[in-house]
Amino acid sequence: MPVSKEYVDYVLDQLSCLGEVAHKRMFGGVGLYFDGLFFGLIDDDIVYFKVDDSTRRRYEAARTKPFQPGGEGPSSSGYYSLPVNVLEDLDQLKAWAKEAVEVARHKASSKKPRSKKQK
Repeated sequence: MPVSKEYVDYVLDQLSCLGEVAHKRMFGGVGLYFDGLFFGLIDDDIVYFKVDDSTRRRYEAARTKPFQPGGEGPSSSGYYSLPVNVLEDLDQLKAWAKEAVEVARHKASSKKPRSKKQK
């Protein structure tokens, strides 16, 4: 099921509580970016935020599901769906979104830079 323009507009409007969130269509879904960091995505009109070992528990406690590309097969435990009640509550949404951005920031800073081949 494709992502509807109306849903993307709604999510971006809600996420404006965080600041300027950019989006980009990709692989049938939509990537969400803040401060140049890929922190979430929308697929099948469901929002998913980036998680790590310390934040995943909150999503599991809320009984949300990990992202499954294509809707079937193995899940990506790096992204979990956002509870609907959080998307509708701007204070909670801002906190959860900030947390996802920090996870993205931490993962980006922990990647080892590729060494350049010397001739």
